[in-house]
Amino acid sequence: MTETRIGDVGRLAWLPSSRVTKWLVVGFWLVILAVSFGPAGKLQGALNNDATSWLPENAQSTQVAKELEAFQSRNEAPAVLVYERPDGVTAADLHAVAGHVTAFNAMEPVKKDSVGPIPSEDGKAIQVIVPMDIGEDGWENLPEITDQVRSIAADRPDGLSMHVTGPIGFAADSSEAFAGIDGKLLYAAMAVVIIILLITYRSPILWLIPLISAGTALFVSQAVIYYLADSNSLTVNAQSSAILTVIVFGAGTDYALLLVARYREELRRHQDRHEAMAFALHRAGPAIFASGATVIAGMLCLLVATMSSTSGLGPVAAIGIGVGLLVMLTLLPALLVVFGRWIFWPVRPTYGSADHTRDGFWAHTGNRIARAPRRTWVVTSVILAIATLGVLQLNATGLANKDAFYTTPESVVGEEVLARHFPAGSGSPVLVLANTDQAAAVQDKLETVEGVSSVAEPIARNGRALIETTLSDAPDSDAATKSVDRIRDAIAEVPGADAIAGGDTAARADTLRASDDDNKRTIPLILGVVLLILVLLLRAVTAPLLLIGTVVLSFGAAMGLSALVFRHVFGFAGADPSLPLFVFVFLVALGIDYNIFLMTRVHEESKEVGTWRGALAGLAATGGVITSAGLVLAGTFAVLATMPVVAFAEVGFAVALGVLLDTLIVRSVLVTALNLDLKGRMWWPSRLARKDAELAAAADAAEREMEEVAPELTPAR
Repeated sequence: MTETRIGDVGRLAWLPSSRVTKWLVVGFWLVILAVSFGPAGKLQGALNNDATSWLPENAQSTQVAKELEAFQSRNEAPAVLVYERPDGVTAADLHAVAGHVTAFNAMEPVKKDSVGPIPSEDGKAIQVIVPMDIGEDGWENLPEITDQVRSIAADRPDGLSMHVTGPIGFAADSSEAFAGIDGKLLYAAMAVVIIILLITYRSPILWLIPLISAGTALFVSQAVIYYLADSNSLTVNAQSSAILTVIVFGAGTDYALLLVARYREELRRHQDRHEAMAFALHRAGPAIFASGATVIAGMLCLLVATMSSTSGLGPVAAIGIGVGLLVMLTLLPALLVVFGRWIFWPVRPTYGSADHTRDGFWAHTGNRIARAPRRTWVVTSVILAIATLGVLQLNATGLANKDAFYTTPESVVGEEVLARHFPAGSGSPVLVLANTDQAAAVQDKLETVEGVSSVAEPIARNGRALIETTLSDAPDSDAATKSVDRIRDAIAEVPGADAIAGGDTAARADTLRASDDDNKRTIPLILGVVLLILVLLLRAVTAPLLLIGTVVLSFGAAMGLSALVFRHVFGFAGADPSLPLFVFVFLVALGIDYNIFLMTRVHEESKEVGTWRGALAGLAATGGVITSAGLVLAGTFAVLATMPVVAFAEVGFAVALGVLLDTLIVRSVLVTALNLDLKGRMWWPSRLARKDAELAAAADAAEREMEEVAPELTPAR
């Protein structure tokens, strides 16, 4: 490799590296961290978990949710209480439940009288519907509210069971599942990072520097996002908040690993550690920056999604990556230079010491691939393609409430009891809004729709009428979704009604359609943006196209294998419709990182010795650190599986598996084999493609000359 002169190192590389400015950089981040602690701690209070923060902006269910404020508080939802006595309810049971209703009505969140007791036709169950206005911050308080309901209902005759279900019941179980999730994810991610850094660095001290840097990035990004959420410039919900923790720790630690690895190399070449860090930033900084820019661009592509939960995740993740990138390119190198070489104890990289990457595991792996590169990439591609066939087992059409958690929460048990004795849609009706003068016509039309159990009398407000329509099927079932479609078709036929249908079941139908539309709209955009960045970075066309192809193949294999594991190992009933898009954006945007790290090093080496030697040198130099980075990212995403929510566990597992495939197989085997097979053609149409043969010949001549002069110093072939 051509020696880089000190004068060639840019000013930005010296900013966190010099003897004076390193202290300014550390001081700057200490101030930023100090002012970030308060706002970062308030982020949970700024989360918006209303239905409108998840649903498509233009969906009928979203429009109904907004118009519904004329009829009730937007924070109002029913708690459905179902009592059951298998041998038949008694007069004493009905008397006790009537007393409960009086107590329910006295609860602070209950602004309207409860409906019930309602005995079932088979005489074995009683239903009570309690409308609750949970307020702006009610999401966090729901478990306490439902506990109060259970406390009231605890005074009942022996043998009479009671369950809280319906919208309030399910929301309370979800709130409990997400309770303290940011802290749990943070500690779990920290534990994963610490373990992997200890194994990677084999130092009892060095791991603290990347961990402190990642923690700083997380707190600062949370503070930035809080200010945006508090000013209503950004909608943040529990989903995006949880993923922020994982992505900042995972990607941030990846960038730290790559910079530390290059810094270690440069410490062996330079006596002055400040100079070594400047050279490390000069050589590795552009690749790290390009990687972060690729991730940010990929995440911002989510803004075109119609699902509010998906489009909101894009800027949240982009902010996290952006802050993490800035921290790892400024604070991390400044801290490393402040502490000096001893931080690597017990294996300090001293000036002139040997670099064993050239004869390590990945160097030997490259040599084995070099024996038959074409056969290697063909066989690897075929195996990955076969793995993609598993997607035929993927059922990403949404999860029913009973399948959404690892365990069976009370709300699911209550829903099953309710379905045995009442119309399954009780307590969660389809909410139809129509112009008042056509309300009667819409009501008549609804009564003719297949799947409708009952239609309530219209309630008029300000020229619009609300018609509650109870379905025969469970609100989260496919049959209920089809009934919503029939309802919408039917009410659209009433002229002048301007009728729309919303509610929980309608929201599920809108989510399924929007997610499918987002997949078709967003995935090609992400591919195009990432391809453009690769073309600009590598100044070639062949390599970017092949790299995109390998990442897509890796995504397909990860989804295929995950689908098989979900169905046949974990026993999951299905998958959230957003799963393919989330896994795709994380694998392509984050997974392309490793190809960028590898290929920029191969490109750097190829300019001196040709692509054949450059590919082997690039793999040998980056193999270990990229593997460690992949393990960190896979481990942090696997942390999502600690949540009792199936949708999060599926995202975490699929992304972790895809990252491991990308790190251990696609990047190390497939891409290296393609480099060795195509040689200079990888860089077409750049000048490097035309000069490759000349560079390789010069490297051969230099190697033969070394063999003649000092055969003991010649690397073994």
